[in-house]
Amino acid sequence: MTIRTSPSRTSTPVSPLRSGEAAHALVVPGGAVVPGRIQTASPLRREGPAKLTGEAKYADDLVFPGAWYGATIRSTDAHARFDGFDLDPAIDWSKIAVVTAQDIPGDNIVSLISDDQPVLVPVGGEIQHHAEPLVLLAAADRETLRHARHAVTLRTTSLAPVFDPLESDHVFAHYEITSGDLEQGFAEADLVLEGTYRVGHQEQLYIENNAMIAVPREDGGVTVHGSLQCPYYIHKAMKRSLKLSNEQAQVVQAETGGGFGGKEEYPSIVALHAALLALKAGKPVRMIYDRHEDLSATTKRHPAIVTHRTGLKLDGTLVAQDIEIVMDGGAYCTLTPVVLSRGALHSGGPYRCPNVRIRARATRTNTPPNGAFRGFGAPQTEFAAEVQLGRAAEALGISPLEIRRHNLYRIGDETPTGQILSESVAAEEVLERAAEAAEFEGVAARTAKDRDRRTGSGHVPGSPLRTTRDRTASGIGVALAFHGAGFTGSGEVKLASVASLELAADGQIRILTGSTEMGQGTKTIFPQLVAEELGVAVDDVDMAPQDTALVPDSGPTVASRTAMVVGGLLIQAARRLKATVEERNGGALFADVRAGDASAHGATRIDQKFEPYPHVHFDDETYRGDAYPAFGWAACVASVEVDLDSGEVTVHDVVAADDVGKVIHPVMAEGQVEGGTLQAIGYATIEEIKLRDGRYLNDRLATYIIPTALDAPRIHTILVEAPYSGVPHGAKGIGELPMDVGAPAVVAAIHDATGAWIHELPASPERILAALGVTPTAAAPTPHSATAADTTPAEPSAVDATIEAPITEGTDPRPDARTDPQPMRGPRDPDEPR
Repeated sequence: MTIRTSPSRTSTPVSPLRSGEAAHALVVPGGAVVPGRIQTASPLRREGPAKLTGEAKYADDLVFPGAWYGATIRSTDAHARFDGFDLDPAIDWSKIAVVTAQDIPGDNIVSLISDDQPVLVPVGGEIQHHAEPLVLLAAADRETLRHARHAVTLRTTSLAPVFDPLESDHVFAHYEITSGDLEQGFAEADLVLEGTYRVGHQEQLYIENNAMIAVPREDGGVTVHGSLQCPYYIHKAMKRSLKLSNEQAQVVQAETGGGFGGKEEYPSIVALHAALLALKAGKPVRMIYDRHEDLSATTKRHPAIVTHRTGLKLDGTLVAQDIEIVMDGGAYCTLTPVVLSRGALHSGGPYRCPNVRIRARATRTNTPPNGAFRGFGAPQTEFAAEVQLGRAAEALGISPLEIRRHNLYRIGDETPTGQILSESVAAEEVLERAAEAAEFEGVAARTAKDRDRRTGSGHVPGSPLRTTRDRTASGIGVALAFHGAGFTGSGEVKLASVASLELAADGQIRILTGSTEMGQGTKTIFPQLVAEELGVAVDDVDMAPQDTALVPDSGPTVASRTAMVVGGLLIQAARRLKATVEERNGGALFADVRAGDASAHGATRIDQKFEPYPHVHFDDETYRGDAYPAFGWAACVASVEVDLDSGEVTVHDVVAADDVGKVIHPVMAEGQVEGGTLQAIGYATIEEIKLRDGRYLNDRLATYIIPTALDAPRIHTILVEAPYSGVPHGAKGIGELPMDVGAPAVVAAIHDATGAWIHELPASPERILAALGVTPTAAAPTPHSATAADTTPAEPSAVDATIEAPITEGTDPRPDARTDPQPMRGPRDPDEPR
């Protein structure tokens, strides 16, 4: 076990190893370099200088002479029949390319998991959500295009919409996971605790909006340049919808300004629209979204309702978990089945429990489709699991730290799918490191004394703290999470990813993969891994552009799989290349003979295909077996201050301990933890999308609020290494772990400060005041109240616990007082896409 620690980029030593830790464990201060390991260095980001100097070319910076501008005519109905459209005869339509579903040469399907989403809704077809694409336009200049957009009149017939996922009977996916005897488990329980938790949409809010430029080719094909995560997803979609061959469909990634999952599946739609217009116009077409269009039409994090019924012994031992998950998929399937799957598999949290039932379903609503977002279903369900466990600890009079220590996974434990955790389990390590660095027990004792002082007596567990003397209250909270590395189940086997390595004729070493760079460091860490294996300088290794005409399909850049899966393939390819060259040269070192070998033999290319991990078996039908080859582990301790007048929360300090298997680039790893933690704080406290009649209301940066640098707390990162032996370098990924654990830690800290449990994210000032029994309108205004306004009554903050009392089966899990107040819609921007 290796631990690196870096608070706010400044290294401090950590405590010596505790008794019971592995004898081979090594504690390394942050930023230090272990001799012989290039991976632990932090070289300059490959794309960093170009981004800093403005030389980097994002999609909107690319110039194609004679390019036209494209636009999308979108539905203003949430559910309707598309009866047709009219073109204003005052416009010269000969100067404008108009594309409808009839112009699609292949299948009118956005190819992904399910064939339910059209590229364009055909006339006579059914509109399923607001902002659904109906007609495409392109013109030679923006002014002509603007006039044309306002000269299209849609004809529709309204249909009854469904907005509540609990009421929808259209099920995209459902799973049931069981282990042990649930009835017997509850019979043995001393405490049975119930709770329902809700989380809403969250916007990825990447810096660069969706953008594609399609260029028609002489062979009848199309080349698309754009901002994207998964070039081969788009390639597949183009081949099917445009009836193109492998060679005729070409996808080239431009510099990409962030993704967070939001550029996994949706760019296929943008690319298809741009390509259809380019084929119709015979010109390159630029399809560049503005922020309003991107916010109003693209995928978001799935909202979810998670209901827990938990059985525990008096000492805190978990004996039964009955969990029901309902996710809102939006109007089309997109990636919902796999998001739901991961959410279900993580819904019990990183804890042993012998008797478990998990029932999960995702349903259709007439709202814009939801899709991939950092964490991919796990943040929703692990938030519920952690708050439920915190409430249980309070009901039993056990420390929140102690109940986690008592139940967390260790080597040899079994998950609800029957997976035996035989290696790379670091739940205890991350929890202890985070608690120690945050001085959790000492701070928690002080906040408890402060509660007693403010209330004038001992605090009754489960009751809100009310005071007339102090206007602020401080609290500390802890949470623990885990995250499966790579694709779920047999996903990686089905992907059959390939990564290639080439020793070029000029002696340069080139990496060829479809894995994309979008700020996470792919272009930097891959050369590090290859350089170490070959014994050459990092600068001697470069990467081919992410162009489907040049690189193999390495699978999507998602699921924390890039470093683990594709990085592992590159290491294997490097070993094969090294062996080949050294064998040809009588055993001489690769670094010494590569130039001469390349001159004598020409280019040598090694293609490395993914092979199943040893001893990993999963049944996709029964959901039994090894759901993931390994898990990453994360603990978070958050310290907050709550303004008892306004309900506003300030997160002051966060300690984040994350097990990533092996750290390749410490500075970027710390950056991933810091960025993911801040994103999780936004999810926990202020990020909320309001809807009315299926339309996103706060669909501009002025009204969708995210944390800024001024909101960022002090973040102390601790990187723990528990390598996975199934990959050569032991890495398990890092991008999603911080997102899973931050929100429940913040909510636990709010409870520690106020005595109120928040059951619905975000923990907005209005929800906090409601939980404290304060009328929101009487509170002082807060910076976020105008956009985060929600007078939904919180669930009772008193612990809803019974001793040996069963829950009534078949009851509606929705809170009785559920309401959905919506702010008024402002006037329409005259240039707003329709």
